[in-house]
Amino acid sequence: MSRKQIPVVVLTGFLGSGKTTLLNHLLRRRAGNRIAVVVNDFGAIEIDTMTVAGQVGSTVSLGNGCLCCAVDASELDGYLERLTRPSARIDIVVIEASGLAEPQELVRMILTGDHPHAVYGGLVQVVDAAEFDATRARHPEIDRHISIADLVVLNKTDRVAETEHRRILATLDGLGPGTPVVSATYGRIDPELLFDPAVRPDEEEKARQLSFEDLYEDAHPAHDDHASHDGHLHAAYESVSFTAGAPMNPRRLMAFLDSRPPGLYRIKGFVDFGPADPANRYALHAVGRALRFHPAPWGRGEERLTQLVLIGSGIDREVLLKELHACQETEPRAARDAAADQSGMWGVLRYVPDLTEPEPGYETGSGPEGPEPDMP
Repeated sequence: MSRKQIPVVVLTGFLGSGKTTLLNHLLRRRAGNRIAVVVNDFGAIEIDTMTVAGQVGSTVSLGNGCLCCAVDASELDGYLERLTRPSARIDIVVIEASGLAEPQELVRMILTGDHPHAVYGGLVQVVDAAEFDATRARHPEIDRHISIADLVVLNKTDRVAETEHRRILATLDGLGPGTPVVSATYGRIDPELLFDPAVRPDEEEKARQLSFEDLYEDAHPAHDDHASHDGHLHAAYESVSFTAGAPMNPRRLMAFLDSRPPGLYRIKGFVDFGPADPANRYALHAVGRALRFHPAPWGRGEERLTQLVLIGSGIDREVLLKELHACQETEPRAARDAAADQSGMWGVLRYVPDLTEPEPGYETGSGPEGPEPDMP
């Protein structure tokens, strides 16, 4: 059975952009997920930590200094190793980085770290629309940060005129061509952009502790915009579903993935490569420029389908579906060359991580770092 991969999302932006507001919003609309938060504050008083500490069961504060300077890769791996253990029962890890952190270094630490249960969940750059020009003047490096982001949240758009809003969007498109940009107020974005609704057995839900989300819903009925479920947040992005009964051609699918269209942020689901690998289905996880496949044996009697969900901003549904349909195998099985089928998988296998190393401590729930942190 394939191992569960926990997305690790890096949430960054310069001071005052609204990172903590966005994080609090995600915690309130966490869609049943168990979220672990790693908070990094710049300064002696950890204001952001105090803001979120009452809202999540496990907040790990890394103290003074920015995350990439104060913590080396092995130390960050230690936090991620504990938080992504199966026994921790966490669904997503969010690293809220200091406004002075270096996003590229944070991403490198996650992608190159030794944490087999974690998967890169994207770099989300929060931008203050009202202070956009002033921030660029004070921090010219923001242009580079935007250029490497997987998703840009243009926050506080209620504080700028529509013409100014359009001008900033055009500037962002120039700085990060093809990067999805979601406009927001008060950090309100749909959580589905970052993580999926959790599906838990009824008995587990009955037995679990009350979360902040539960308490918040009790104290703030549906008239509160933050807590309501009227679907208005979905206007900021599009979601496209694709199902195919015919196997996917690995070369054609990789060509599609290597040239993902502008605005496409996430791809998730399962792929059937048919005779190219008849024993396994492949879980596909793509976020921004990052891509991973995780093979696992087909279940007995399981219907062999390719099922994908694509999420982004400004994407063309019909074009995406047409391109995906063109990735299906068109030749009958008897007419295909088995060697060609196998060689076509080389491009896919480059994106399969090596998860064969033993992982001591996972079964007991207590690894070399000591006991598990308290989880929500």
